[in-house]
Amino acid sequence: MVDVIDRPSLLLVDDDELFCRVLRQALERRGYQVSVAHDVIQGREIAQQSPPEFAIVDLNMPGPSGLVMVEALKRLDKHTKIVVLTGYSSVATAVEAVKLGAVHYLTKPADTEEIINAFGREDGDTSMAITQKPKSVNRLEWEHLQKVLMDCDNNISEAARRLGMHRRTLQRKLQKRPARE
Repeated sequence: MVDVIDRPSLLLVDDDELFCRVLRQALERRGYQVSVAHDVIQGREIAQQSPPEFAIVDLNMPGPSGLVMVEALKRLDKHTKIVVLTGYSSVATAVEAVKLGAVHYLTKPADTEEIINAFGREDGDTSMAITQKPKSVNRLEWEHLQKVLMDCDNNISEAARRLGMHRRTLQRKLQKRPARE
């Protein structure tokens, strides 16, 4: 058994408690010392006490988004390797996550090995297949809403104003799962 002091520290921030429990056990079996938070505020508190070497951050949680957590982690320690893990992927959020300092962006479901491998990615993958299938109109709308929301620093009222729609309508659209590509 690896001594706790020699184990790399990892912060897991996700609001899905069952997912956290399962992933935590899998990561601990692979030698990580795992701390868990279920929202950004809790994650910040843990990270401020001891900045982690690695972090897995869910994008969509109650309260501030995972992008806020990525930014906070990078401010605490620019060497923290962060993987953003989400069920609500979009081009806009992937770009923002990487701009803020994430080393990779994975969509759920992702297995433990895929997540661990993502920490080691230093460069892009030139062998990545480029799809020729255009995205659906619903998917393009969802991604556009996400981009406008990011441009407004997650201020729903401002995003709704820029989009020319009622705030509640925008909230309903954002709560839906993204349309399949």
